[in-house]
Amino acid sequence: MPAFRLLLAATLATAPLLSVHAADYVQAPGSSLAFAGKYQGETFSGTFPGFRTTVRFDPADLAGSRLSVTIPLATATTQNPDYDGEMRGAAFFDAGRFAQATYTATGIRDLGNGEYAADGTLSLRGVQKPVTLTFTWTAGARPLLSGRATVRRLDFGVGGGDWADTGTIPNEIAVSTRVYLQPAD
Repeated sequence: MPAFRLLLAATLATAPLLSVHAADYVQAPGSSLAFAGKYQGETFSGTFPGFRTTVRFDPADLAGSRLSVTIPLATATTQNPDYDGEMRGAAFFDAGRFAQATYTATGIRDLGNGEYAADGTLSLRGVQKPVTLTFTWTAGARPLLSGRATVRRLDFGVGGGDWADTGTIPNEIAVSTRVYLQPAD
């Protein structure tokens, strides 16, 4: 019986070492965060250069998974100087007062067929609202998180006032991301 107790104690002591843990990743070069919408019926699109992502993810340990994105609003660009100036200004992102937006998800669900949903909070212009990012995960030496979400701009005061007319700019803005990842140090 003492040998059994010794074996049981050794097994219990090493059990935490054998459990699956989500891996920690940081964004790697080649990643993108984009947005698209319509202005007076014409499609526009842009990107947020300089965004940063950290991820803890393992499909076998969704409870331990996390996603965090920091978005510097002054870098938002459509490659159109007229749009960019207005977009970064007080009526839209107000980048002078609100330097960055953040997205934090602590709940990740398996949707099946290789798709996941990150249920998180977007903080934009001092307003925090729930936003769900639906994504796929491609494992490997350089994992890829490829996702999409819809942001209701007026919920955050983006394009309010004279720009609140959803006939000019629809309320729903499409956001897409392709984040290449590397292990965190």
